[in-house]
Amino acid sequence: MKKSLLLVAASLALTFGASEAMAKKQLVIVVKGLDNPFFEAINQGCQKWNKENADSEYECFYTGPASTSDEAGEAQIVQDMLSKPDTVAMAISPSNAKLIAQTLKTAAPTIPIMTIDADLAAEDSALRMTYLGTDNTLMGKRIGDYIKAAAPGGGKICTIEGNPGADNILRRAQGMRDSLSGKEGLAALAGEGGWTEVAGCPVFTNDDGAKGVQAMTDILAANPDLKAFGIMGGWPLFGAPQPYRDLFGPMAAKIAANEFVIGAADTLGDEVAIAREGLVTALVGQRPFEMGYLAPSTMISLIKGEKVADPVFTGLDECTKDTVDTCIQK
Repeated sequence: MKKSLLLVAASLALTFGASEAMAKKQLVIVVKGLDNPFFEAINQGCQKWNKENADSEYECFYTGPASTSDEAGEAQIVQDMLSKPDTVAMAISPSNAKLIAQTLKTAAPTIPIMTIDADLAAEDSALRMTYLGTDNTLMGKRIGDYIKAAAPGGGKICTIEGNPGADNILRRAQGMRDSLSGKEGLAALAGEGGWTEVAGCPVFTNDDGAKGVQAMTDILAANPDLKAFGIMGGWPLFGAPQPYRDLFGPMAAKIAANEFVIGAADTLGDEVAIAREGLVTALVGQRPFEMGYLAPSTMISLIKGEKVADPVFTGLDECTKDTVDTCIQK
């Protein structure tokens, strides 16, 4: 009996030791919401890194609230993950930049913090060590460039945005206004460069595709002379592709003739197919998979105290009806 007990004890010790050895340091990515295919692409990049680095002492761990509109939920997850002893670095895509900044100030983390996809506001940038993702101002400018090239005479425009507290979306909208107006920093367009933002715009949809399509339906009904939409995220196209097609299918000839112009962000889901169908003038897409794949190694470099550029931009993919077969980076 004594020998048997000793064997059991030894077995338990070995099991405990093995589990301890198997525990990995967590490189945590916290995104705005798990309901968005953009963030799932970040997750796929994270998981590819794990697969390629199976023997590493580190593991990429992806998480976020169930809904992209749950700002408080994201802040709570950031707080909870920072309290875990195995969290050794964190990359955050802030849904509400101010709320996440306050969460970080309160938590006062001692581990490296970076942002991914969306940054903190400029005045809070010292709370993180680098930003990895899209140059959102440039992205907005490129959307504006396509709209301006298609309609050089200008006209009435409405901007579709996501969360009013999301720094990346605000930067894109500003970049588009800068491009259209030829001036920097205008809060709204009132004839500059020939462009005027109509009443009720920008529309904030909280990243809800169906809400975006409904908003565009309402704006078109109220403004039959509207010339363009600038869509700062692809939510209406990838989140509600059939309602989007139902709305703009009857306008395909006008879009083809540049009588109506739509510049939109992202190249996800049905978006490229929609471009092929001629129901959007141009897409300016991000590279979320690359963000997720690069984030773990960036966090490890920060942990080791290595020099990391700030920001680290991941580039853009630009698609029109004529380039859909070659526009996405492989």
